[in-house]
Amino acid sequence: MQTNPQKEPSAPTGGDDPVTGPGPAPEDCLASTYFLDHADPAIQAFVAEHTEAGADRQSNAVRLYFAVRDGLRYNPYKVSLEHNAYRISRVVALRQSYCIPKAMLFAGVCRAIGVPARLGFGDVKNHLSSERLIDFLGTDLFAYHGYAEVYLNDRWVQATPAFDRVLCRKFGVAPLDFNGEEDSLFQEFAGDGHKFMEYINYHGTSADLPFDWLMQGMTAAYPKVFAQRCQVIDLDGDLMNEA
Repeated sequence: MQTNPQKEPSAPTGGDDPVTGPGPAPEDCLASTYFLDHADPAIQAFVAEHTEAGADRQSNAVRLYFAVRDGLRYNPYKVSLEHNAYRISRVVALRQSYCIPKAMLFAGVCRAIGVPARLGFGDVKNHLSSERLIDFLGTDLFAYHGYAEVYLNDRWVQATPAFDRVLCRKFGVAPLDFNGEEDSLFQEFAGDGHKFMEYINYHGTSADLPFDWLMQGMTAAYPKVFAQRCQVIDLDGDLMNEA
C-alpha cells in the first residue's frame, strides 16, 4: 500500500514582534513551535546526549548551554532567508551557525527539559569580527544579535551561546560561561583590558522567532548583503580563519 510522505508544517506568517519591558511570561515560553520544534526526535536526541538523568533543571540547562556554545562553531557568513532553515531541528545538524540560530537552539533544548526560554535581540558594537566581515556587512554595527533568556529560580537569566571556546581563544577573549544564576550576555572587555563589546540598543524579547520582523530589520540594516535578494547569503568565509 502506498503511503503519503509526511508533509512539513507550513511556515507561520507575521508573528509577534519582540516586546520590551516584562516580555512573554514563563508559561508562554515552553511550547514546541514551528521554529522551536523541540519535540522533534533530533532535538530529543541532542538533549538526551547532553543532559544527566536525575540532575536538576538548572544543572542540565548549563550542560546544554556549553553543548550549544561549543558544539556549533560561530560563523556569521552564511545567513538563510528561508523559514525552514531556522527550525532548530535543522539547526542542530549544522556544524556552524551564527548567533540567532544558536540562541534559538539553546532556548529550544531548555524548553525540552521544562525550562521556560525566550529569545532576545540587540544591536552590538565592538563585536567579534574581522575587517573582511565588516566589509561584507557594510557596517561595524552588528544589528539583531541574538541571545536567549531562560527562567530559572523564579527569574529570567540571560545567556549568549554564540561564540565558541576555540574562536574566543583566537580573538584573545574569554568565552562566555553560564552558571544558570547570573546573566552571561557579552564580553565587555578583551583579554588586554580594552573595551571589547557593548550593546547599543535592545529590541526586546519574543516567545518565538519573529521571522518577518527579523528579515525586514536585517534587510534594512545590511542593504549591501541583502541586495542580492537570494534565499541564502553564502559568502565563502570563516571567521575562524580571520582572527
